[in-house]
Amino acid sequence: MLISNHSGNLFEAGLDEAGRGCLAGPVVAAAVILPPDYYHPLLNDSKQLSAKQRDFLREEVCKEALHWAVAEVSPQEIDQINILNASFAAMHRALDQLPVEAEYLLVDGNRFKPYKQVPHACMIKGDGRFFSIAAASVLAKTHRDELMLKLGEEFPFYGWGQNAGYPTKKHREAIAKYGTSSHHRISFRLLPEQGELFV
Repeated sequence: MLISNHSGNLFEAGLDEAGRGCLAGPVVAAAVILPPDYYHPLLNDSKQLSAKQRDFLREEVCKEALHWAVAEVSPQEIDQINILNASFAAMHRALDQLPVEAEYLLVDGNRFKPYKQVPHACMIKGDGRFFSIAAASVLAKTHRDELMLKLGEEFPFYGWGQNAGYPTKKHREAIAKYGTSSHHRISFRLLPEQGELFV
């Protein structure tokens, strides 16, 4: 059973990101402020939901949330500042886009770079424990998947419409055959070391 509010503050924002482990595309983060008594029987960690359920919940969250925002950090920025700092930057940008100042932050995971003077709590597996983080995970995931689907139309051989930029065998084989694109994270290990198998 997910929890609707942790701090007791009205403007408690849940934060989550999507795409940290990808070889291509931006990392995307969302910030969501839900009503403090919010409940939805289907809402959960986006990884536990089907694509159809995520699309449905995306509309529900956007309609029912008090405030929400989604932000990206590009592959070029990821290469410059590393993926962990890029994830924090994406969360900060999402918070910057909210029309109100969050009073408390619930962050999925175990690390976070403080945002202004707003108190925060890091929640391991928070997207399966708190509605606001689950909502952020759904918005970040659906936004990113939609973006990668569009990019996949421009670069069809990488299979981004199916793998969303993650390191699948097909994706790595395409990198070996066609090289990298402007959307790849050059600082990542894009191909296996010599003698290793594609996995």
